[in-house]
Amino acid sequence: MNEGLRVRERIGAADVVTLANAVVGFVAGVVALSNPQLAARLVLLAAIADALDGIVARQFGGTEVGPLLDSVTDVVSFGATPALLVYGIAAAEWGWLGDGLTSAPSAQAAAALAAGSLFVVFSILRTALYSQFVGEGENRPGIQNTLGATILAAAYLSGLTWVPGLLAVVVVLSVAMVAPVPYPNLRARDAGVLGVVQAAAVVAPLALSRALPRFLLVAALAYMFLAPRYYWGE
Repeated sequence: MNEGLRVRERIGAADVVTLANAVVGFVAGVVALSNPQLAARLVLLAAIADALDGIVARQFGGTEVGPLLDSVTDVVSFGATPALLVYGIAAAEWGWLGDGLTSAPSAQAAAALAAGSLFVVFSILRTALYSQFVGEGENRPGIQNTLGATILAAAYLSGLTWVPGLLAVVVVLSVAMVAPVPYPNLRARDAGVLGVVQAAAVVAPLALSRALPRFLLVAALAYMFLAPRYYWGE
């Protein structure tokens, strides 16, 4: 007897938050093709939703399908969407966003597409390998694609608009996602503080001379470079 997918029985509160994350990521990807700054803010919002689904799962319990939904959503919000953001930023700063890819100088178009493709490929690779080979409680090799997307969005909102430099950052973040370096989980207190700063950066990225996204960027980079040696997470 075919019982169907039994969606109502198999999907929990945390999964709804995860799916909301996917919606925000999709919207951000579309917006990146016309308004990269707004798209960067939406990427940060998606990262907040990504953290919230874990909190909701611990509070109300997870589901069997939850980890798979989370992995698929990561590829959307923190793989494909940042890749589109890279393209949108490059096109906007180089002056051919409105006219489209066909109007772009070939070298610029190739650079933007190559950097974005590299990010999405390494994000997919990291998600697949992590899901298949890294168990609960084991060292987490490579930076989270959420962190990579957050650094990219925060860097742009902080004022990094020089495209060659931004593309170089994208390449470094892409490789770092599969680097054999273990990263600890953030303590709940630290994650909460950063979450508040991140939410404020979404709401008012230009306030106080871009202080909020710049603080977020410094904190994210500090975690990326210092956490494997100096930070003891949960």
